[in-house]
Amino acid sequence: MKILIIEDEKGLSESISDYLTKEGFVCEVASNYWEAEEKVNLYYYECVVVDLMLPGGDGYDIVGMLKKIAVTTGIIIISARNALEDKIKGLELGSDDYLTKPFHLSELNARIKSLIRRRHFGGNTEITYHEIRVQTQSRKVFVKEEETPLSRKEYDLLLYFLSNVDVALTKSSIAEHLWGDNIDTVDSLDIVYSHIKNLRRKLLEKGSTDYIQSIYGIGYKFGTP
Repeated sequence: MKILIIEDEKGLSESISDYLTKEGFVCEVASNYWEAEEKVNLYYYECVVVDLMLPGGDGYDIVGMLKKIAVTTGIIIISARNALEDKIKGLELGSDDYLTKPFHLSELNARIKSLIRRRHFGGNTEITYHEIRVQTQSRKVFVKEEETPLSRKEYDLLLYFLSNVDVALTKSSIAEHLWGDNIDTVDSLDIVYSHIKNLRRKLLEKGSTDYIQSIYGIGYKFGTP
């Protein structure tokens, strides 16, 4: 899952990014309004963590922008502003949560995971698709109740597919999801094929139906054949 952290305080943004990366997220950082504006217009994120007071602009405007161009993106405001009217304004603009600084990184992490679960998996910590079962808390995958060890990228790829069942996904969107925004500068996306091949093989070896379908000229789709 890809997260955008919009925060101008370098130490805090690095701490958030390091913590969430260890929790399995792919993290991108924007340190001012202009960087944030460019990123939300170019890329998709499962969740955006946005400070309100940014060099060059207001975080509220980023929230409004996101609601127009990426309605499925979760939004969490982090701010030193503790006034009730600030929280109400943020939520009424469309943010999903509001966390007052200072906060514990573990709490932010828990809120992000909860938000993503609600948006993509109906709030469940366990996802079942036919014979495939995923325990998101432990990052374990089972096929026909037999545990199927996956690499970190393979697990992230499977979760991305499960949150987009029957949706045609381009190679570039898969690559951005797994490796971050800078992947669009590489010459070849063959690395996507390599991870899909490995994921498919591991699922099939445990007796799964082949749910990964290639779409010529576009990318891939996960769903019942």
